[in-house]
Amino acid sequence: MKTQIFKSLFKAATLSLLISSSMPSFAEPTDEIIAIVGNSAILRSDLNQAVNEVKQTYQAQKKEVPPEQYLKMQALDAIIIRDAQLEQVKRYGVKIDEATLNDAVLKVAKQSGSNSLESFQQKLDAYSPGAYAGLRDRVAEDLSVQKLRQQMVMSRIKISDQDVDNFLKSPQGQAAVGSQAHILHMRIAGSGSEAEINQTAANVKNALQDSNDTAAIAKKFSTANVTVDGADMGFRSFSDIPAELAARVTNIKVGQTSELIPAKDGIHILKLLDRKSNDQKALVHQYQVRHILIQPSEVVTADMAKQMIDSIYSRLSKGEDFATLAATYSNDPGSARDGGSLGWVSPGTMVPEFEQQMKDTPVNQISQPFQSQFGWHILQVTDTRDQDMTSELQKRMAKQILGERQFDSELDSWLRELRASTYVDIKDKSLDQKAIEKAQNDSTQEAEQK
Repeated sequence: MKTQIFKSLFKAATLSLLISSSMPSFAEPTDEIIAIVGNSAILRSDLNQAVNEVKQTYQAQKKEVPPEQYLKMQALDAIIIRDAQLEQVKRYGVKIDEATLNDAVLKVAKQSGSNSLESFQQKLDAYSPGAYAGLRDRVAEDLSVQKLRQQMVMSRIKISDQDVDNFLKSPQGQAAVGSQAHILHMRIAGSGSEAEINQTAANVKNALQDSNDTAAIAKKFSTANVTVDGADMGFRSFSDIPAELAARVTNIKVGQTSELIPAKDGIHILKLLDRKSNDQKALVHQYQVRHILIQPSEVVTADMAKQMIDSIYSRLSKGEDFATLAATYSNDPGSARDGGSLGWVSPGTMVPEFEQQMKDTPVNQISQPFQSQFGWHILQVTDTRDQDMTSELQKRMAKQILGERQFDSELDSWLRELRASTYVDIKDKSLDQKAIEKAQNDSTQEAEQK
């Protein structure tokens, strides 16, 4: 339990700790290397700073501070994991763009009372020269590690179409998509014997199969020792139905009655009268698009690519066939085989430059040549439509929810594997859990031999 608490505290550093940890630091006079992680070295001053940060966080949250040796060993392990991830960041060339970094630093600035990066930089550097640059580096590292984790962990998560279908049929899935159920609810309880209550419940279930009059059924089967309550619950969202009951509703068809449901407050029976989905449709404005792409390459310079796209645009303007030119010249093999057709395109699926041109180009007209990260394009919108994408969006949402459920466990697995595969040499054996355990085992064996 303490280890889990430590991890959460170590990851959730407060603003003051983030700023203080970004201040320029200098090796202590008696500093030494206490561990090697890959190509990086961990100094004793690094460990001391990490331990002090965690202590401050414990104290700020008014929690009992664990023993010093425990803090040191756990802090060292956290530093090792972080350094191992930063090694992977370098290996895979994970980069954070300047705009994303500026946004993240600005959030920190606003939390500290500064409304601009300029004023924040002046504030930090006045406190300690170079502090702003140090903080930017720390935030950039954090963002890079987050991006690395997303890439590595998401590639490990596998969600099948059957997983999605099963989730959407579950109470959680039904609640997520806004489904509702019209339910009759009966409850049988009282001071009678278990056999008497069970028999009454069976009678109520049989009656409920043939009738929807809950009041009449309750009156008919209630006795001095057994109370039968019934109610028409109307349409209820699955999110408003107790989980143990919602699970039973998803497994029965309209008109059917559930099995007897034992609970602390009696025996419950449900009857499903109707079900409906959220009436709100997800209509998406789609574009039927075809395009021609010219990409610079080792043999086609950027200037040559621009000249080629301009020449193709000129030929299109004179009436030449778009599909023929796309099949002949486009560097997008998937669409070139089909005359440049990309089919029906939904907003959010193309790079920003392409999407903006797609929205701005009237139907059956040809866009001016424009550039994206992939090269030079010309596009034509041949039609538009408003498409009901409710089912597709529900499946996408289900995949996201299922992915989030798996993320933490897959992240833990990946971190354990990364830790095991990373070269680590702990110089200070008093901080090496494996060395301590080995020494203890050796001592135990020696004692047993004597």
